[in-house]
Formats: sequence, C-alpha cells, structure tokens
Amino acid sequence: MPRIIPRAQHTISRSHISPNALRVLYRLRDGGFQAFLVGGCVRDLLVGLEPKDFDVATDALPEQVKRLFRNCRLVGRRFRLAHVFFGQEIIEVATFRAASAPIQDEELPESELAEEEVAPEDELLDQGGPLTEAGAARLEAEHAGREALVPVTERMFDDTGRILRDNVYGTIEADVWRRDFTANALYYNIADFSIWDYVGGVEDIAARQLRVIGDPETRYREDPVRMLRAARFEAKLGFTLEPASAAPIGPLRALLGGVPPARLFDETLKLFLTGHGERSLPVLRRRGLLEALLPNVEAYLAAHPDSLVEKLLNTGLANTDARVIAGRSVTPTFLLALLLYGPIAAIIESLPPSRWHEIAAILAACDQAVRDAQRHIAIPKRFTLGLREMFALQPRLEHPRGRRALRLIGHPRFRAAYDLLLLRAQFGMASADVATWWTDLQRVSEDEQGRMADALAAAPERPGAQTGRRRRRRGGRRRSSTGGS
Repeated sequence: MPRIIPRAQHTISRSHISPNALRVLYRLRDGGFQAFLVGGCVRDLLVGLEPKDFDVATDALPEQVKRLFRNCRLVGRRFRLAHVFFGQEIIEVATFRAASAPIQDEELPESELAEEEVAPEDELLDQGGPLTEAGAARLEAEHAGREALVPVTERMFDDTGRILRDNVYGTIEADVWRRDFTANALYYNIADFSIWDYVGGVEDIAARQLRVIGDPETRYREDPVRMLRAARFEAKLGFTLEPASAAPIGPLRALLGGVPPARLFDETLKLFLTGHGERSLPVLRRRGLLEALLPNVEAYLAAHPDSLVEKLLNTGLANTDARVIAGRSVTPTFLLALLLYGPIAAIIESLPPSRWHEIAAILAACDQAVRDAQRHIAIPKRFTLGLREMFALQPRLEHPRGRRALRLIGHPRFRAAYDLLLLRAQFGMASADVATWWTDLQRVSEDEQGRMADALAAAPERPGAQTGRRRRRRGGRRRSSTGGS
C-alpha cells in the first residue's frame, strides 16, 4: 500500500504544473480513469526545479486515451504510448504497466517509434475541455470492459537478462515496481492533489539520495542504460548514489555494449546537452562509464591528465550548460567536437608536423575518431559532416587572407568553428590576436569589414603570420590546428 501524502504536507502546486498537463489529467479523471503525474516531473517539482516535460500515468489504455483527445498520436513498438499535442508541447501518457516493463522516462530514439496519424492542427477541436455526458457515459462503458482489452504478451529477455519486449499492462501497484529509482517513482494524484509513495521516494529526495528499486544488479541487467541514468541523475540533481546501487556498475558496465547504438547516442545527448554536462563528465569517469560509452575519449583523457585539451573540454561543456540554462540553442555537432577533440588531436599529431595543417589530414583524423566512437554510439551523418567542417575551417580561421576571409562569415559552420577557435585561443592552442580579429570583424559594418580585410592583407605581420608559409618551409615544429596536449 502506498504512503499517501496529502496536499497540505507537500510543496507541489498546480501553479507550477503545465496547463496542458493539467488539461490531460482533468480530462482523464472526468472520463472515469485514474490520472497521475509521474516520474521526473514530480521529483523536480519537489526539489524546486522546473521540469522539462510532464508525463502522465493512467489506467486508460492507449486507444482509450486517443478517443479522449483528437490531438493525440500513438507511438512506440516496445510499449504503446499516447502523445497528446498542444502546439510545441507534448504530454506523454502511459498506461500502467506490469513490473519490469521498459521504463517510461526512457524516450526511445526516433528509429524505434511507430506513429499513428494525428488530426491536422485546424481540426484539433477537442483540446481537453469539459467532457459531455454522452462522452462520459461512453468512456465509462469502455472502462468497465477494460480487462477484455488488455493484451497479454510474454516478456522476452536476452542472455544477459536485458528486456527485449514487454507489453503487459498492469495496475499502479505493479507499475511502481518496474521504475528505476525511488526518486522517480512518485505519483501526483489529480483527484485530490496528493502524492502516492510506494518505495520511500519522498524520504530519499529529502536525503538527496539516489537508490535503485529492487535488486540493483538485476535491474541493471534488465536495462543497462539505467547505469547511465544513474550517472545523469547524480550530475543533474547533485544526489549521491547509495553504495548498494553503485556497486554493480563497474562489473556490469560492459553490458552497455549490447544496447542499441542509437539509444546510447540519445542518452549521450541527455547527459551533456541538458544543462549539467560539465558535472556529467567526472561522474561518468568515476563510475567507469565513459570507457563503455566513448572509450577513445576516456583513453585520451587517461593518457593526458590535466592537459589543455581536458581544460578545453570542461570549459566548453560549462559554456554549453550556460547556454542551456539561458534558453539558447545548443547543437550535438559542437558537443561532438568537444568530446572528440582529444582523439582527433592525437591522430593529427601522430603525423609529421608538415602535415598538421593539411585539410585532408584533418578530415581523415575526424573520420577516424568518429569511426572509433561509432563502434559504440550511432552518430547521425548530419552531425559528423558538421564536425568535419568545423575542424576543416580551423586553418582558414587561423590564417585569414584579406577579403577572402570575409566569405567565411557566411559559411553555415562559421559560428561553431569560430566558437571552437575562441576556446582554443583561450588555452593557447590558437593565436589570441586571430581570435580578437574575428571577434572585431563581426561587430562592424560591411564597409568596415572590407577595410579591416584590406588592412590585414597589407600588414607585414598579420594575425597568424608566425605560423605561416615561411616557417612551414623551414620544417620547424609548430602548433597543429587542433593543438594537442
């Protein structure tokens, strides 16, 4: 039985809940179904964070949810989910599941989703308003016959214990036991605004503790991604992973090799592009998970402790976190440039110094580093192409040539390449004068840009000239375009 915490004894207020999530909850309740906010949104509200999304759990089947909302699409192959659309906001509605079903908070990569069509936006007349008497009667009749609609599908596991398929619906009492951590297993009941806690999640949140529900080794074997989720919540929330939940991670981290690479890429983005990337990196390394996720990155960092590349990576992640917190856009392309900077630099610097600025050598190094990473995570081609362009632009940014340099400002990857140049200059891997010149160039009018370019061409000592052609002909050792360790 749950511990039911009444509204007067907790801090969650409807004023902090998305109005669209409230519409979904009220509509389900009016249809005769149970309706709860569940998972990370309840946890975040209790710790004073603003949830990035709101998930709903209910005893309504996905088909019944779709009948309630015309602005609804059913998705998912492993387990059927309902997505209710309100413009750009999506409220995910999941039917209660039997124990050990795939966890709701884990969003599947696009490749694993199967979708049904949703009505065009101008036809979305039913956005969760009051339910008519006829509609309520119809849904009550469907609800009464719910047991006949529940599919029974045998659970399938692989040899390591990982769940391959589990499509069994259940009750809230069963649903709670297949969730991953106690802090994520709280249910906010819209019927009376209480919190239902079956596993001591409220106490663990108060103690800032992360604890696996059930036997940790079994739960990690069922879904190895839970180990990455543990690291993510450690970094995001500042919680401590309790010892019994932490102990199996080292011995079991190799199981991540059996997880679909597309899902691992999705989890990588959640670790590093949701506002806590700088904190995620040391947690992953401490748990030995970076070696399982991106072994070429871990190998470089382990071989070059406290290097300039590591400082560049940490600063770049901190800058990315600041952009996320400020609501500015971030891109996986720049993240990959940060993570793979060390491996790319190592490959380039294994070549003779005379080749360090060759575009072909730089691109070959990018391709090799990406191939090494793709043995574990699936990186979409649009991001790998952007990575190549960012690095290929570095020599051209370091050695601007008169008015030809002005063309680079219009390049689609100029801004990302320029940001990388600024980071490199911050740690002495590129000329600070060059970085300042590009910064000033973007602040002036087009006419002034032309005058700056002409002055650059006429200057005997232009920015970047010290690493120019004459020194290259002498064969002296010089800094590479990626500036290794």
